This record gives sequence, structure tokens and C-alpha cells, in this order.
Amino acid sequence: MNLIRLFIVLATIGLTGCATHASNPADPLESFNRGVYKFNDTLDKAVAKPVARGYEKIMPDTGKILVTNFFSNLNDIIVTVNDLLQFKLTQGFSDGMRVLVNSTIGIGGLVDVASMHLDRHNEDFGQTLGYWGLKSGPYLMLPIFGPSSFRDGVGLYVDSYTSVIYRVPNMRTRNQLYLTQMIDQRAQLLTEEKVMEGAILDRYAFIRDAYLQRRQNLVYDGNPPHDPYEDEPEDAPADAPAPPPAAPATKPTP
Repeated sequence: MNLIRLFIVLATIGLTGCATHASNPADPLESFNRGVYKFNDTLDKAVAKPVARGYEKIMPDTGKILVTNFFSNLNDIIVTVNDLLQFKLTQGFSDGMRVLVNSTIGIGGLVDVASMHLDRHNEDFGQTLGYWGLKSGPYLMLPIFGPSSFRDGVGLYVDSYTSVIYRVPNMRTRNQLYLTQMIDQRAQLLTEEKVMEGAILDRYAFIRDAYLQRRQNLVYDGNPPHDPYEDEPEDAPADAPAPPPAAPATKPTP
């Protein structure tokens, strides 16, 4: 499952406890972001989660797979464009072939035929901006869409503007596609959501830190630059002498 969708929808899951707010220099708007997070949580409990449960119960498994494959194929178009913008030509060819194969042999993307030979990748315009050196900027919790940043918010807008769904001329059909996509994404999180129940005191901080770390990994294709300071103990001075070696153990004299 696409982990980006996981972090987006997790932002709408309930905040069961809020003990000590973990400070993070990447989140200078924490007070505002927590307010948006609570709004998302309320909306999720009132609307999104009940609808997703109904969808999960009524829709046959085969139907759910077809819907997921259809929207995944549309997303592969955005992935291919961002591959090319990052000059990842081999990957772009592979993802472009995924779209071609699934859109034809796969009956408009309903059947994921291409996965038998072609891997799925994850690229978006936020990653493209990061690839060309633009920093993520402050963390930002968006209404409805969930965790993001100043850079990724711009990327989300660009990707949405260039998506196939956005180009559908009939507004009613376009909105129905958006709604179906959101329900499908939320339904996929029902099982994963149970893992977090009662396991985390401050879910806002967990989601924020996990999102920022994952976006860093995506921008650098799983190999982010190493931070030499994260291996040093926080309380020990940098020039502290090494502790003396422990004395060898001896057997007691009988």
C-alpha cells in the first residue's frame, strides 16, 4: 500500500491522549497545526470513518481491488511526469510503460497487469522540488489532506492541478471521482488504524515526525545525508574522555 496515503489519512485518526508536546524545530506552527489536526479528527469521526466502514462492508473484495487499481493507475501518470522532471529516465520509462500496459491490457487500469514485470515507484512534485534543492520548510497540517509542509503543499497543488481527474470536464463526474478516491483511501486504513489504538500518547507528534522522516527518505531515494550529531549522546560533551576499561573478572579464591 502507498505509505503516503497512510500518513495523510492517519492525520484524521483520533487523538486519544496528549501528554507532553514533543517540540520539533521543523514545526514552528505547532499550535495552529494541532488545531487543524483536531478539526480533521472531528471530521473523520463524524463522516469519513463511518462512510469508509460502510464501503468496506458493502463492496466485494474484487470491487475494492478494481477501484484501488484504477486510481493507482491514474497516479502513475503523475509519478511518470515527476520521474522525467528529476531526469530519472529509466524509472520514467518503466512507470510510463506501467500506465500504457495497465490502461490497455489492464482495461483502463482496473487490472494491475504491469506489476508482474514492472515495479511501482513513488514520486510527486514535492519530491521533485526537494530533488532540485528546495528545503521542505515548516511542517504544515492541512485541512482534509493532513500532514504536509510548505514545499509539499505546493507540490500537492501542482500534482492535483495536473491530474487526470482535475481535467474531467463534467464537474459532477469529477467530484464523484474525488469522493470515491477518498473513500477508497480511507477504507484501506481501517485495518492499519487498529495497530495504533492505545499505543501512542501523542499521535500528532508521532505522525508529524514520521511524515517528516519519510519525506526526507523519499527525496533522497532512501539514502538521506547522514547527520553526524544524531549518533552522539545528548548529555555527554564532545571532548569527554573515554571511560577506563573494566577490570577483568577473577574467580574467588577457594
